[in-house]
Amino acid sequence: MQPIKFNALLKQTLWGGDKIIPFKHLHDKLENVGESWEISGVKDNETIVSEGEYAGRKLNDLVAELKEKLVGRDNYARFGNEFPLLIKFIDARQDLSIQVHPTDEIAHRQGKSRGKTEMWYLMDSAPDAKLYSGLKKTITPEQYKQMVEDDTICDALAQYSVKEGDCFFLPAGRIHAIGTGCFLAEIQQTSDVTYRIYDFKRKDKDGNYRELHTELAAESIDYHVEDDYRTSYSPEKNQGVPLVSCPYFTTAVYDLDEPMTLDYSDLDSFVILIALKGEASVTADGQTISLRQGETLLVPAMVQQLHIDGTLKFLETFV
Repeated sequence: MQPIKFNALLKQTLWGGDKIIPFKHLHDKLENVGESWEISGVKDNETIVSEGEYAGRKLNDLVAELKEKLVGRDNYARFGNEFPLLIKFIDARQDLSIQVHPTDEIAHRQGKSRGKTEMWYLMDSAPDAKLYSGLKKTITPEQYKQMVEDDTICDALAQYSVKEGDCFFLPAGRIHAIGTGCFLAEIQQTSDVTYRIYDFKRKDKDGNYRELHTELAAESIDYHVEDDYRTSYSPEKNQGVPLVSCPYFTTAVYDLDEPMTLDYSDLDSFVILIALKGEASVTADGQTISLRQGETLLVPAMVQQLHIDGTLKFLETFV
């Protein structure tokens, strides 16, 4: 089976910028594109295969047809016909709201299907780009609610100046917010459960404040404080550098300037390659497909080896 490309879903937002269209080499005239959903099995937002023998097919329909050949035996038993990961590029021209996502256990208790764990990898962001990740001081749920009411919740959050190559793991329960100037790739569980904690008293186009989910968020927040929420790693050329490993995804970054063969013969999972810079040819089972900056490739679980030839920086993720 050949690796699969999809037509991205471009999402216009109030806070979206102008980086995604040129980054992906598109000719759309859309403005304020905040998100590009690269691979998605989210209901009513499924990505569609762009080329090859499965062109025009929705992702979850492909999972239902190919089953473990596409996603792996254990993944199909665990997730069924719903693809388990959502891959995005995000461009923030303005601050996004401060948010939290529940764990699977809390989500079930709240009547939701699942929670959301995710990660961010920063790309070429603005020099003054910042984001929030985690609590920097201990607060109680009652203090949290009062700080939201008093517009002081940001005083309790760890803020980071960020640059290209920075990585943040966001397990369910960790308060976070993408700030102005951030341009990043996001890998997350397939879930649309988001609780808005604070929105800087902004009003929408109709002059209304957006809904906050204070009580649901209070139950979902992990109030544990850590010294540093940034993921530490040492960049290396021409080898995989591990970034995140959790029950929902395992991710590494590669920065190649020479040919490399990736061996997946012992892996019972699909693999996703997210191209951050450069261009290469990717060969699997004698079939070659191109992969360049701004594109995302789904490698079926039955593919045992990939040969990559070119100059390419990419994220590799699987379940």
